Amino acid sequence: MNVKLIKLSYEYENELKEMLDEWVLYNKTHDTDTSPYAIFKNDYHDFKYYLDNLEVKKDGKLVPDSVFFLLDLDRNKLLGAINIRHKLNDYLLQYGGHIGDGIRPSERGKGYATKMISLALDECLRLGITKVLMTCNKSNVASRKSIINNGGIKENEVLEDGEIVERYWIDLKKS
Repeated sequence: MNVKLIKLSYEYENELKEMLDEWVLYNKTHDTDTSPYAIFKNDYHDFKYYLDNLEVKKDGKLVPDSVFFLLDLDRNKLLGAINIRHKLNDYLLQYGGHIGDGIRPSERGKGYATKMISLALDECLRLGITKVLMTCNKSNVASRKSIINNGGIKENEVLEDGEIVERYWIDLKKS
């Protein structure tokens, strides 16, 4: 698996649009929303605005974050995205966690989420985050597996908008 996390740049504008177009079509045809909020909060068709506003830089309603994209180096193809929140507010502590991630629909089931989370955990250490909270809907078996494969220990389950959310902690000090 020849992949790495990258920061988005103009070099990857076409790859981003291709990936997000695929994701949007999938969500429409499957009546679902399986995408990380961070990469869909702004219109990706206006790439300059999208790039300038991809990350939260100051405290406000949202906490500061870093957004990375998983790049397949052999195919020069974006496979997914991961959002690292630098700290937790009350909502994130209960429901969202430090990391939100997703793999584009055509690349799921190939182990990329597990690898992407592993690479993101290295970034968390660089940010000084040594105990990482990750959450997933109880119905999302693939997400649960990728969290557990990275050392996630289930703390509990909480109810959010009629969905059961599982909360997992990953202790990076033990690694």
